[in-house]
Amino acid sequence: MDKFTPNRRALLKGGASVLAGAATLSADQLLGFAKAWAQTTQWKPEKGAKINLLRWKRFVEAEDKAFMDIIAAFTKATGVEVNVSNESYDDIQPKASVAANTGQGLDMVWGLYSLPHLLPTKCIDVTDVADYLGKKYGGWADSANAYGKNKAGKWIGIPVACTGALMNYRISSCEKAGFKEFPKDTAGFLELVKALNKNGTPAGMAIGHASGDANTWLHWALWTHGGYLVDKNDKVIINSPETAKALEYVKALYDNFIPGTASWNDSSNNKAFLAGQLHVTCNGISVYVTAKRENKAVAEDMNHAYMPIGPAGKPTELHLPFTMMTFNFTKFPQACKALTAFMMEADQFNPWLVSASGYLSPFLNGYDNNPVWTSDPKNTVYRDVAKRTLTPGGLGTLGENAAAAIADFLVVDMFANYCTGREDLKGSIAFAERQAKRLYR
Repeated sequence: MDKFTPNRRALLKGGASVLAGAATLSADQLLGFAKAWAQTTQWKPEKGAKINLLRWKRFVEAEDKAFMDIIAAFTKATGVEVNVSNESYDDIQPKASVAANTGQGLDMVWGLYSLPHLLPTKCIDVTDVADYLGKKYGGWADSANAYGKNKAGKWIGIPVACTGALMNYRISSCEKAGFKEFPKDTAGFLELVKALNKNGTPAGMAIGHASGDANTWLHWALWTHGGYLVDKNDKVIINSPETAKALEYVKALYDNFIPGTASWNDSSNNKAFLAGQLHVTCNGISVYVTAKRENKAVAEDMNHAYMPIGPAGKPTELHLPFTMMTFNFTKFPQACKALTAFMMEADQFNPWLVSASGYLSPFLNGYDNNPVWTSDPKNTVYRDVAKRTLTPGGLGTLGENAAAAIADFLVVDMFANYCTGREDLKGSIAFAERQAKRLYR
């Protein structure tokens, strides 16, 4: 249990000098490593290689700069021109699908969840890159194997990092509501949300088409009550008493949320929390990172906690993996592999993690000791999200069907339909069941 009062002594002691060192890799040092790496790497870029890379828009400015510094060093060392374009979470998948269908426009995509599994026949085999990185950096988290490999056991994407979807809360508001500790269980969490609403300091979480925020916490809500879309054989089992209990639970939360959550996108809760309108939400660490820079009073008065545990009796979290894939129609596959491997080498990956201030958690076990996790105790719960996360497949296979289900907001829509009154309980479940059976047939 995370205490509301942060351990200030730990905050002062927690490896600050190491953190500073990790964060201050100079441009010359980065370029020097890049040049040496380029001479010895097994992936030799094609002559005249140019890469078009699409990635998600940043929420942490320092991470953006650190990433672009890595790109610049790679280009100077290899001669490979890399054009980086940015889109929101919601726009990555449509853009990737267009490129996949036309066979042009992009070489690489760095997107959310199971994107490679949505387009499995369009990905190159990157098993050599995954094996190299895993052997060198302590092996991969179990979830990385699920996100990266296809049914044949070949890696079709490289899970680079994961953003945790955990509880962000205002310490003083929760204490005023009668909670000296953040609730560990779903029953306690519901009581907290009710008390916060009564006090005029409401909680709120997206319940509409927010690719990150809505999908993460609503899958958690379903799974923690024992409900799942499909079983281990990919048979649709969403129509169950457990699903009904999850729906009733989320409706009780929603009735006590701040108004408007059904129309929120992925930035809405961030803005409301920083403005003092929202006091508990499910989010990455980006709210805290921004608050430290723009609203120190909010930063001092907030902390983070794991998602509460429900009737399932165990953690059932879904977090936000960012997996990098390369299209099989690229003219420069070796250059793309080289870029993927290069950015995950320790000399630049460790400073990059530091620059993200806890927003990104590694799938490679060798990066667990990065000082970003201990320099500030409020960061620590985000360290292990890549190891704790389930996949959108739940009990089932992470393949094209599961990828399509999350891209189409199937589970999200089920909850939204019931909470907003578009469907009754049975109708909401029946709608989800019909949609799921169309996918899993």
